[in-house]
Amino acid sequence: MATSSHCLLWFFFSLFFGHGFVPLEASHQVYIHLQNQSPSSLKTHQPYRTGYHFQPRKNWMNDPNGPMIYKGLYHFFYQYNPHGAVWGNIVWAHSTSTDLVNWTPHKYAISPSQPADINGCWSGSATILPNGKPVILYTGIDPQNKQVQNMAVPKNLSDPFLLEWTKLPQNPLMEPTTINSINASSFRDPTTAWQGTDGRWRVIIGSKIKRKGLAILYRSKDFVRWTKAQHPLHSGKNTGMWECPDFFPVSINSSTGVDTSSISKTLKYVLKLSLDDTKHDYYTIGSYNREKDTYVPDKGSVDNDSGLRYDYGKFYASKTFFDNAKNRRILWGWINESSSVEHDIEKGWSGVQAIPRNVWLDKSGKQLLQWPIAEIEKQRIKPGHMSSRELKGGSKVEVGGITASQADVEISFKISDFKKAEVFDESWSNPQLLCSQRGASVKGGLGPFGLMVLASKGMEEYTAVFFRIFKRQTKYVVLMCSDQSRSSLDNDNDKTTYGAFLDVDPVHEKLSLRSLIDHSIVESFGGGGKVCITARVYPTLAIDGEAHLYAFNKGTGSVGMTTLRAWSMKKAKIN
Repeated sequence: MATSSHCLLWFFFSLFFGHGFVPLEASHQVYIHLQNQSPSSLKTHQPYRTGYHFQPRKNWMNDPNGPMIYKGLYHFFYQYNPHGAVWGNIVWAHSTSTDLVNWTPHKYAISPSQPADINGCWSGSATILPNGKPVILYTGIDPQNKQVQNMAVPKNLSDPFLLEWTKLPQNPLMEPTTINSINASSFRDPTTAWQGTDGRWRVIIGSKIKRKGLAILYRSKDFVRWTKAQHPLHSGKNTGMWECPDFFPVSINSSTGVDTSSISKTLKYVLKLSLDDTKHDYYTIGSYNREKDTYVPDKGSVDNDSGLRYDYGKFYASKTFFDNAKNRRILWGWINESSSVEHDIEKGWSGVQAIPRNVWLDKSGKQLLQWPIAEIEKQRIKPGHMSSRELKGGSKVEVGGITASQADVEISFKISDFKKAEVFDESWSNPQLLCSQRGASVKGGLGPFGLMVLASKGMEEYTAVFFRIFKRQTKYVVLMCSDQSRSSLDNDNDKTTYGAFLDVDPVHEKLSLRSLIDHSIVESFGGGGKVCITARVYPTLAIDGEAHLYAFNKGTGSVGMTTLRAWSMKKAKIN
């Protein structure tokens, strides 16, 4: 759950002084007086609602929860406020799909009803038992506002829609006590469980002790009675609270996904953490010792907030699941807002989900690759391709014939002359800062070149996704940026610029970029999914039919545009 505990003292303090705002150690803030404030009717004109990204019809949404496939249907649960466009009143909302693109909503799967969750049903995961039965472990908030772990099971296993869920009367199954010394305000978000060779189940839960982040490990023989292990699966000094942990295997020699309980010598393991301090998802790749129940990151896999990220933009509280129908591992992630709370309430909703991504281990073994699920390509219509050409310095060319506010575009570049590449300064260790200092309007040698999306006709507004190439001794460094600084004339929005270094050799490889554009979302994939950057933007001019799309080069050196393919995207059925 992407939030921290509800401290009653804060609640009373806030209410006593009439502010109605509670600061938390959280990825969002609590506005008590706004939790039940929802417009009587949604605005007719909704230029920022998505066409093919998942979101409910109205109100607040955050973490993806318990994604799974059951009897041929994909199930997606998510944290939801039924009564307003800010965080609060949290339940598990539920939708199903046959293709992960078009979704049918159902009644809430889990809502507060027991002492073990009476103050909230927070995030968790689904596990498919060997007999095919799905179970959900989730965090509940009890009457003392302690975070405890509960279980729910389907009432009718013959129902492929899993419309009704029953909570165990034994809840909570795991809870902080004076004996285990678990932090009662930082003990949440159980993972999908996995089964060891001894037949016992394991699950980890995010926690912390002061500034030390923990993946607390529990074991069980029957999935009901759980025992805390003497040591965590893994821990990290000075990393703060570990929210929404995820732990899963990946194949060393195949892009095929594997079940969470798989056992093989050809597997590596991924531990993903949502760091409450930074509000970003980080992961390491390493080894899992089944005898000791410990995880050790590989050498060079950085185990803190300077490490690898799923996404270098707006993307948090992510969750994966194994799709056994297509033998792939699918990643969901919450795209949080860049608009103000006032704007969220005005438009009547907040938060969307990223397009589900297929995730697998890169052939280098050092990072993951991510790519939008193939099903999303069925939404493509009205292609607007462009022949290869040279983009000279200072040029831009419009991509016509498509709906630029709801599009999918792929472009690739080939560099033949590197003479104008600027020298890389070894002090440039922070790619996001470098992108902020050298945005799309700053002319360089090789770059910036890429795409200008959601651009207004007069270029008063645009979001630029681009590359820069620098020379570093005997090799070249590629910087990928998503520049939102000119995305909107409305300065109430968060217009942070994002960036990352892209591990591609531009001498021998093409530089590829794919951007999924969806009204207020720009979801970009560089280098075949080596770097992903998601942006939330709220233009005032470049909306609906007034949005434009350009390929551009503002560097002094020319670049070759080898391919450009673009499509309008059909509107998906989303709730």
